[in-house]
Amino acid sequence: MQFGIFTVTDITRDPTTGKTPTEYERQKNIVEMAKHAEEVGLDVFAVGQHHNPPFIASSPTTTLAYIAAQTEKILLSTSTTLITTTDPVRIAEDYGTLQHLTDGRMDLMLGRGNTGPVYPWFGKDIRQGVNLAIENYNLLYRLWHEERVNWEGHFRTPLNGFTVTPQPLDDVAPFVWHGSIRTPEIAEQAAYYGDGFFHNNIFWNKEHTEQMINLYRERYEHYGHGKAEEAYVGLGGQVFMNKNSQDAVRKFRPYFDNAPVYGGGPSLEEFTEQTPLTVGSPQQVIEKTLSFREYAGDYQRQLFLMDHAGLPQKEVLKQLDMLGEEVVPVLREEFAKNRPANVPDAPTHQLMVERARAGKAPIAGGGHDAPANQPSKN
Repeated sequence: MQFGIFTVTDITRDPTTGKTPTEYERQKNIVEMAKHAEEVGLDVFAVGQHHNPPFIASSPTTTLAYIAAQTEKILLSTSTTLITTTDPVRIAEDYGTLQHLTDGRMDLMLGRGNTGPVYPWFGKDIRQGVNLAIENYNLLYRLWHEERVNWEGHFRTPLNGFTVTPQPLDDVAPFVWHGSIRTPEIAEQAAYYGDGFFHNNIFWNKEHTEQMINLYRERYEHYGHGKAEEAYVGLGGQVFMNKNSQDAVRKFRPYFDNAPVYGGGPSLEEFTEQTPLTVGSPQQVIEKTLSFREYAGDYQRQLFLMDHAGLPQKEVLKQLDMLGEEVVPVLREEFAKNRPANVPDAPTHQLMVERARAGKAPIAGGGHDAPANQPSKN
């Protein structure tokens, strides 16, 4: 399994000090956080894409390339890349360039986003969100798997004999995760192409998460990519730790109560009971995270959100220390126990290249018998 962190890059006032970081400070803090994640032994760092305050991740490939130049091992990803409002040709070019610059040490998660006003800013209609995601990925997939593309759709101008540059590194496209919280069509899309499905379940109960993952696994098998348990699944999570669980709750409560995404809703206790949020000791985080396998099965990627709600950078780095030194080593060992031999390892560029050279089917590839809500390949 891969363990890592993701950030949504919010700029939020610290309710305990009244301090709000500047955009400059937040950008620098994100880079420092990614470098520290590598230092403590994490596998993945992912950054979101937003085009509206209070978020600053408007150019994730720029940020990730800057981080890549200062790291050596950590895999760089997104959480998410907006497939609905970003032109697929632009995605193919930007992330293809990033793939080369990082020697393949990257992948990306595609999503529709959760901010409605962004759509008209980029000339799109939010009512077409799912259709945009389906059509745009069909084009992105073809750009990364065909040298010359002739294509026509509903939401952008046609392409005639178009070749994306650069071409994928080692003739292997970046691995794609399709991220969704509530949309069955996106789980279906991930299954159809044989890609990964990332259920960022941070606001949802386990019953909903189980339903979405089971749908993806069943359809993955239906399209002939392998057994349901061989599908590629990722999950989100949120944690705040302290050696003493009571101190963890006391310290985190003002951040929870005043955070834009939490304040005024369920209590901290209700939220930790109903969602993956864990506020407590490292051992409690271990136990809660291990319980995800009970309803998600054996999966490949676990990402944690740790820098939200106005937490100061010093505390975020402290949290990363505990995650890397006390939590993840135990999770690696425990998740490995009784893991079926046919459950694949987490996807990496090296693994996909090895499969291609061995003449095996690629990890991701077009499915069979396209469903009605997926476009045929023109």
